[in-house]
Amino acid sequence: MITLQNSFLTADFIPYGAELRSLRTAHGREIMWQADPAYWAKTSPVLFPVVGALKDGFYVHNSKKYELPRHGFARDLIFEPEVLSDTAVRFTLRSNGETKKIYPFDFIFTIVYQLEDNRLTCFYTVENPAASVLYFSVGAHPAFFLGNTKEDFESFELWFPDDNELVCSSLHNGLTGAATKTVKLHNGILPLRHALFYEDALVLKSLQSSKILLRNKKEPFLLEFTFRGFPYFGIWSARDANFVCLEPWCGIADSVHHNNDISCKEGISILHAKETFHKSWSVAIVQ
Repeated sequence: MITLQNSFLTADFIPYGAELRSLRTAHGREIMWQADPAYWAKTSPVLFPVVGALKDGFYVHNSKKYELPRHGFARDLIFEPEVLSDTAVRFTLRSNGETKKIYPFDFIFTIVYQLEDNRLTCFYTVENPAASVLYFSVGAHPAFFLGNTKEDFESFELWFPDDNELVCSSLHNGLTGAATKTVKLHNGILPLRHALFYEDALVLKSLQSSKILLRNKKEPFLLEFTFRGFPYFGIWSARDANFVCLEPWCGIADSVHHNNDISCKEGISILHAKETFHKSWSVAIVQ
């Protein structure tokens, strides 16, 4: 376990998946879901080099078929850690002989977590060290703890400052379909209830807000989740579990009509030789 700390927050990480496992306030309040396997045994997995499911579990590159698990392999590999200071850590994952068996691309994937006052920021960098094109997706999947009971869960709400409705793409066995459903918001507010997620995640392709506020109607708790430049967003919870995942994505699950060619995959990011990709998200706690 690697721990970062300042006078506002304490954060714990593990090199396995470069995963954030705990975020605590100075008063000891735990912000993150603690990976209860009865519901979901993760806290904040990193999604790379794909986001979501592949159609039929595989993709095609240069006429060759490769299989990848849902959300890719980064969350199940050990990153090389480097503690930069009391408030910053860098994790690095490089392509190797094993990754190339299922993902035939050279890459350097770096994640930096940094504390500054009451905010934790996560920086993603993807580098293409090769002469050939790199196709990839990257996304976040942090789960925020919402108490111990159904009543606790339903005391929370999400506020979308720049949206009046959420247009959600349909999911069919984890793949996106053409149909959509619209969830109306009242003054930008979505009250949380377990039934929202009984049909899987809310998958958003046209979210206007670049910040979402998670707040409690019964106490002065506010979490500010900020992200920019992510074209897709997911909101999810396991069935009847007391957490909500806020998931900015550069990439999305395959369409039910996809031809399996990774170069044609919706939302795929492309890096040419020696190019670099940068994205970041952050969470700030106001209590």
